[in-house]
Amino acid sequence: MARTGRPRGFDPAGALERARGIFWASGYGGTSIQDLVDGLAVERGSLYATFGDKRQLYLEAVKSYWADYERALEPVLATIPLLPALRELLVMPARLGAAAADPEAPHGCMIGNTTAELVPQDDQATAIVRESFARFVRMVADALRAAQQRGEVTTTSAPEAQAQLLLVVAQGTSLLARAGTDPAAATAAIDVALEGLRQAP
Repeated sequence: MARTGRPRGFDPAGALERARGIFWASGYGGTSIQDLVDGLAVERGSLYATFGDKRQLYLEAVKSYWADYERALEPVLATIPLLPALRELLVMPARLGAAAADPEAPHGCMIGNTTAELVPQDDQATAIVRESFARFVRMVADALRAAQQRGEVTTTSAPEAQAQLLLVVAQGTSLLARAGTDPAAATAAIDVALEGLRQAP
């Protein structure tokens, strides 16, 4: 009789992290249950018992991805001066553009990929994406507001609008990186956007 419980030593957190890498590289539709069973080295029963179906595992992976992204974003937003630190964050996807030819490498922003693949058809995915984008705007707007008060960032537009612009830049850069766009061209566009936020001397 086939075993359906967790194997001894099964690590759900580690399994979720490995599943995230598989989904990130291949997308939701491009990843089969067998891909996950093989990649996680677990039985199907263990996978279903712990995470439910493939869709629920994917959504948990997306939430895990965004939680890690926010943890990486927090120290960037606390950096003074802010704009050079933001530039390093925004150009990172452009630098990863060369990895687009590797089918096993993570591609782009996982939230952006989810938007392209599952939104708006999947209500849960849509809610995760909307909340993730909203949190990005809130976090970045708070940092920009503080930078405005320090005289680093122009006050000609609201920090919320500035943060929304940077969200568009970040997501656009990730999408272009997936298509193999020249990193130098993407970086030049990022510099133009950030220069528009700089307070004139």
